[in-house]
Amino acid sequence: MKALARKAVGPVGLTRLVCLVAVLATVGLLPWLAHKDPALTVLRARSAEQVATEEALSAIREDLGLDAHPLSLLGKWAAGLLRGDLGTSWVSGTDVLPSVISGLQVSLGLMGAALGVAVLLAAALVVPVLVRGRGTAGAFAAMLAALPEFLLAVIALLVCGVWLGWLPTSGWAGPQYMVLPAIALGLPAGGLLGRLVADALPAVLDERWVELWRGAGVSRARIAAAALRRVMPPLVPQFGMVAVGLTGGAVAVEVVFAVPGIGRTALGAAKSQDLPLLQGSVLALLLLGLAAGALATLLRRRLLGPALRDAGLTLPPARPVRAHPAIPLTLAATLLLVTGWGLLRDPYTVNAAARLTAPSWAHPLGTDALGRDVLARLGHGAASTVGTAAAICVLSLLVALALGFLPGIAAGAADIANALPPVIVGILVAAAVGPGTGGAALAVALISWPALSAHAAALVQEVRASAFLTAQRAMGATPFWILTRHVLPSVAAPVARHALLRLPGIALALASLGFLGLGAQPPAPEWGLLLDESRAYVERAPWAALAPAVALALLAGLAVSGAAAAQGRRPRTTTSGARGKRGADAVRAAARKETPVGA
Repeated sequence: MKALARKAVGPVGLTRLVCLVAVLATVGLLPWLAHKDPALTVLRARSAEQVATEEALSAIREDLGLDAHPLSLLGKWAAGLLRGDLGTSWVSGTDVLPSVISGLQVSLGLMGAALGVAVLLAAALVVPVLVRGRGTAGAFAAMLAALPEFLLAVIALLVCGVWLGWLPTSGWAGPQYMVLPAIALGLPAGGLLGRLVADALPAVLDERWVELWRGAGVSRARIAAAALRRVMPPLVPQFGMVAVGLTGGAVAVEVVFAVPGIGRTALGAAKSQDLPLLQGSVLALLLLGLAAGALATLLRRRLLGPALRDAGLTLPPARPVRAHPAIPLTLAATLLLVTGWGLLRDPYTVNAAARLTAPSWAHPLGTDALGRDVLARLGHGAASTVGTAAAICVLSLLVALALGFLPGIAAGAADIANALPPVIVGILVAAAVGPGTGGAALAVALISWPALSAHAAALVQEVRASAFLTAQRAMGATPFWILTRHVLPSVAAPVARHALLRLPGIALALASLGFLGLGAQPPAPEWGLLLDESRAYVERAPWAALAPAVALALLAGLAVSGAAAAQGRRPRTTTSGARGKRGADAVRAAARKETPVGA
């Protein structure tokens, strides 16, 4: 029994260990990967006024052991880690472990509050689907998911903190300090979770057991609870990933509100090249991600119960959520019109006399702090922002579909990649190749596939365990036939829609890196830079910040409504194809009559 257990978890554990060691080694070698003298960076962090003489730099190298080989320094840190010692900060000279624990406690508290906001918002988006029994294109939820957290943070800080004076604007000294950061983080996360659940519910509510329960007089509340439990197993990994993202990926929000969380601690340590503190922060994020992934796996198995083991799982029938073609066409026309209009203008012309000009005929979206036309910068930035995000989205979808059939190998790497927020990976990539659009795209691509891969793996596992495929095997269907005619069609469509839903999030990740100076560099008209540049004067000229934010929201609505419109168009079935599918349709019809797991 133990041998079987070791065999089952062996590839996952080995992959997880290899990826963990690779990440920690990369972090440990960060100063040398950056091709910079770490002693000089530490000297500047300790005292910016001190002259960088050779004697001062030599003293720092001797004090920190930087004159040794990088691998020797990394081995020394690993040996201390086994004793529970994370080392001493190179900048402050204090122990790293208390700082990491303090930052992790703050981030966990913020994560809990933000997750509460996200669940409440998701429930508000799901309740109408439960009441009406049918879904919508989900454009509104996608627009919520596309709202930049850092822009929401700035707006909440100005409106609720500065103008109205309701809540504190910075620091962490009580429960009232977490309200604004939790709202800024929870609204996009709630839009994403609500969209995923609302997208899966209509197919479940169309199953025969729902009709039988209603005819038997079962209460609507009990039917709703059973339907939610029915759709939750493939989505539980997404909830775990969102929880980790709320903790580690909220660096920008922590920076805006000066929250001393683990993400802000890691960012500050990376900028000052405080290697021990950076290693400890990244290790804490990794352990948190692994714990969340393990908890999500256990919860999913608990929800599925013995049906997963006994191949008695019944899959929900496919039920497309249709959207009127006018919705995506209108959104696409609006984006193309704005982009095309902006491409006809010069995004780099500086006009100090026209700085912070309100929207007018000469400048339809106003100007920024340097007098540059916002419409021109928005249009020219669409290619780099949307084009790069679309390429990453397609690549992530292909990787997810491939790795969905290799969960034993991909699960460990996915756990590590999911535990790393884009900012941390952006720091590592920028250290090796320098900040820029290419480095930001590489950083986001390295960590954008786990959510889709987990979704694909969950669907593949449930399809393989379904009673319908058991009947197909009994009828003599070949593995290739089952794979191409049943497994891939059942998995590819929902994962592709999920990938489209992730497109605005990928664009936001790129914008977040640009916002923190790790992506595109000035004067590039990238949407993240537009948001960053407008942050200082958003109170006086809100149009400069609203333009890229609204563009991201329109992109989200276009992605989801376009996917719904395309899915609603059912392809025509040929005569030969209809004959070849008669047996499969009969088995599927019989399988749909079963009572769902957990109902």
